[in-house]
Amino acid sequence: MEGFAGKVAVVTGAGSGIGRALAIELGRSGAKLAICDVDTEGLAETEAKLKAIGAPVKADRIDVTERERFLLYADEVNEHFGQVNQIYNNAGIGHTGDVEVEQFKDIERVMDIDFWGVVNGTKAFLPYLIASGDGHVINISSIFGLFSVPGYSAYNSAKFAVRGYTEALRQEMRLHGHPVGVTTVHPGGIKTAIARNATVAEGLDRDALAELFDKRLANTSPKRAARIILGAVRKNKARVLVGPDAKVLDLMVRVTGSGYQRITELFVSRVVPMKP
Repeated sequence: MEGFAGKVAVVTGAGSGIGRALAIELGRSGAKLAICDVDTEGLAETEAKLKAIGAPVKADRIDVTERERFLLYADEVNEHFGQVNQIYNNAGIGHTGDVEVEQFKDIERVMDIDFWGVVNGTKAFLPYLIASGDGHVINISSIFGLFSVPGYSAYNSAKFAVRGYTEALRQEMRLHGHPVGVTTVHPGGIKTAIARNATVAEGLDRDALAELFDKRLANTSPKRAARIILGAVRKNKARVLVGPDAKVLDLMVRVTGSGYQRITELFVSRVVPMKP
C-alpha cells in the first residue's frame, strides 16, 4: 500500500479486529504506529506482530472515554514520534435491545465509546494533524450509520452521529484550507468479535445473536476491510463502504428511501432470534 511510509498513525481499538488489521497493514506499508486499547492482552499481541515485521510501535492502554487521559496521550504520541499524521478512530462496542426495555446506562455506554470516543480522538489529535501538513482523520461508522435496524437504536444513534460529525469535519477542513483529509468508514459484516463481546438487553440471547452474526452476516475479513479502508485513505475519499453487503444495503436505502424500514422489519422478524 503506497503513501504510508514514514507516516505516524494512531489506531484506537487496535487489540483485535479491524483495528489490529489496520495497524498491521500500516506497519507493512512503512508507517510508524501508536496503538491503543483497553484490552491489554490483545494490544500486546498486536504490538508483538508489529515488532515482528519491524514496524516502530508505541502501545498504550487507553480508554477512549477518558477525555483528559486521551488529550495527554495525544501529547505523548507527538512527543514520542515528533509528529502525528493520521488518527484511526476505530474503538467501538455493540449493544442489542429495544428502546422499550434497554437501560439508560446501556445507551450511555454505547454513546460514550462509539461516538464520544471518536470525538475525543478527533479533538485530541487534530491540532497535531494540522501541524503535520499532511494529516488525515479516519472515523469508523458502520452500515448502521446509513440505515436503522430495530433492536439497535443505541448503536444506530452512535454510528449516525459519527457519520454526521465526520462529514461536517471534512467540509470544515476544506473551507479553512487545512491540510487534513477526512474519511468516514461504513463497514458491513466484518469477521470480528464485536457481536460476541456486545451487551444485550434482558430477555435476549447474546449467544444466538452472536452466532447469527458470525455465520450469516460477517462476510468480510478484517484484513480485507483494512486494505479497503487504506485504499480509500490513500485516495482521500470522503466515504468508503466496506464489504459487498454494505454496498447492497446502501443502494437499497438510496432506491427505497424510507421504504427500507419495512424491508428491514420483515428481515428482523424472520431471522433475528429475539428470545433465549
